[in-house]
Amino acid sequence: MQRSGFDSMGCPIAGALEQVGEWWTLLILRDALDGFTRFDEFERNLGIAPNMLTRRLKSLVDDGLLERRQYSDRPARYEYLATKRSRELSSVIVALYAWGNKHIEHDDREVVLVDADGQTIDPVFVDRNTGRTLGESKAHFVAGPAASEMMRERQDPDKRRSRRSRAASVGHEPNSQ
Repeated sequence: MQRSGFDSMGCPIAGALEQVGEWWTLLILRDALDGFTRFDEFERNLGIAPNMLTRRLKSLVDDGLLERRQYSDRPARYEYLATKRSRELSSVIVALYAWGNKHIEHDDREVVLVDADGQTIDPVFVDRNTGRTLGESKAHFVAGPAASEMMRERQDPDKRRSRRSRAASVGHEPNSQ
């Protein structure tokens, strides 16, 4: 079955990928969150072709992830500013950073995440309500109130256990999500 989009899957991960799944998108947003705003800055920093950058910026504006604002009349020039919606993606970008650096020795890293005091940060996800890491809480997905029958079957705890035991029997331990 060929899929033209993920919006009908009913999964929040698929829905998010519908908006940010194209690989330039998160890099553009990373730069926008880092203060880059101008077309030439994105183009130079990313090494992206101008026609591709134009398409991606338009899509990001249409999706409410960037705001397009004119900063010059002659010639007409625009800047692209991070919106609240794109700032909410910063934890996703940090998670990708952490995963990307996980198997790189500290001294071999080209980018490190630090706090305001310059101390290196090792980010983890925690439950806001309990403060436990996702691993400690043994987090996993379940079908939500609006789940389709297909989603309920996919998230069925008995079927999940069966899939996981099958994966474990061949030496692949699945994550808790």
